[in-house]
Amino acid sequence: MSLKEPAPVPRGTATDARAEPPHRATAWPEARAVAARAGDSARAGRAPLGVPLGRALGQVLAEPLLALTDLPPFDTSAMDGWAVVGPGPWTVREDGAVLAGHTAAAVPVAGEAVRIATGARVPSGTTAVVRTEHARTEHARTEPFRAEPAGTEPPVAGGTQLYALRDVVPGQDIRPRGQECRTGDELLPAGTVVSPAVLGLAAAAGYDELPVPPRPRVEILILGDELLTAGLPHDGLIRDALGPMLGPWLTALGAEVLATRRIGDDAEELYAAVTGSTADLVVTTGGTAAGPVDHLHGVLDKAGATLLVDGVKVRPGHPMLLARLGAEPTRPGHARHLVGLPGNPLAAVSGLLTLVEPLLAAVSAAGTPAPLRVPVRDEVHGHPYDTRLVPVVRRGDLAVPLRFTGPAMLRGIAAADGLAVVPPGGASPGQDLDVLDLPWSTAEGAAPAQGACFT
Repeated sequence: MSLKEPAPVPRGTATDARAEPPHRATAWPEARAVAARAGDSARAGRAPLGVPLGRALGQVLAEPLLALTDLPPFDTSAMDGWAVVGPGPWTVREDGAVLAGHTAAAVPVAGEAVRIATGARVPSGTTAVVRTEHARTEHARTEPFRAEPAGTEPPVAGGTQLYALRDVVPGQDIRPRGQECRTGDELLPAGTVVSPAVLGLAAAAGYDELPVPPRPRVEILILGDELLTAGLPHDGLIRDALGPMLGPWLTALGAEVLATRRIGDDAEELYAAVTGSTADLVVTTGGTAAGPVDHLHGVLDKAGATLLVDGVKVRPGHPMLLARLGAEPTRPGHARHLVGLPGNPLAAVSGLLTLVEPLLAAVSAAGTPAPLRVPVRDEVHGHPYDTRLVPVVRRGDLAVPLRFTGPAMLRGIAAADGLAVVPPGGASPGQDLDVLDLPWSTAEGAAPAQGACFT
């Protein structure tokens, strides 16, 4: 699909958002839709991989799951009891029980019964299975009953007889072959998330591995001369907060993170890293605005990239961008993309949820999960023109906004279990808002994280 390139965003923003005029950029919902369409284009032509069941959890089915066998594959006993043939009472065969996983040693004929275990293959000709608790046995006699002297056993002949304590219906407590499915039936559609239950169903249906889309390969480029990787900030240098955060976050979104690289404020080095990457998606941090060392726009222009999103009407994070890169030479026709995240940590999180999450979800065929709709407990101040993403925690049926929501702050998001989508102008107490879940979302109603600060 050909996407119309949006008008460029004016570089720079006012410090007072209330006095700032609307900037030209992509609306937040449309930016997510553009990212999802970019992911759809990147998924095209990617052949599914066969992944062993033990490594498929959390991925999605690239193809419908078809039954490779009938389930159950043969008539089986649904209960522990007796396999009987014909009407009762029945003579009990004493030459062995029918156990699960074993061939029947005793095949009853009309008027006979044999012990059978749950899950065992029902002998051919069986009329029904009589549950153990619904039957009684007694020794058969060849002469009329008479009282025996105390301390003596009655005479026994003719074996043991089985009597049903309830009416016996043909086929009762037998799971017939193919009751759940027949060979070739579609058990689950493509796009189903592989849960533990899906793994169990796949194993029962005969699968050793599952077809899943290949994980999108991502390379992270952390930009900036001012970033430290260890120790305390000093002399104008600050710690890199995004390097430790982005890799695990992208992995949680289903990506295969190839590398996290740190690059100084050097346009040529950035150009070489972007054009030389073999990743499906390159994620950069910083350099998306128009400062003296913000080189990303120039690098993308030099690389012949197409800007799909150049600025989003969202706070924090409005300078984010999405670009389509040229195909990798070894994979002609393969769509590659770059997401430029702002350098401020919470603004970068906004970019992750706005552009990266829907793109990766589309590439992996998982689909972007629908946000929850939750009433907000307190008033939330809004931007006059843009959407705001505000960290919240769930308290019962309410979303409670947190403090520390500045673009450079991580204290709020670290205590949050979601981001509320606040429309321009803000939200009133009790107003329903969409809430985007985070990978580490806490259980509903749990106590706030220690040190969490509410508004």
